[in-house]
Amino acid sequence: MTKQLVQYHISRLKDKNAVARLDAIRELVLLADGDALDALKEVYEKDPDEEVRRAAQQAGRDLYFKIRANSDATS
Repeated sequence: MTKQLVQYHISRLKDKNAVARLDAIRELVLLADGDALDALKEVYEKDPDEEVRRAAQQAGRDLYFKIRANSDATS
């Protein structure tokens, strides 16, 4: 189920509405799935809205460190 949610929110990153893209970014961080990192990177590099780009950049960082912390905790 989580993978389906991740894919759903990744698809929302292409929504025409910037608010919808920002919501998707927030949800992807909460889901903490590494599959979202490449999509967030693409948003950071290509999204026309500066606020969305900044949110994607911060989300990518947050997600990276969440994944890393979880990995360290299970090692």
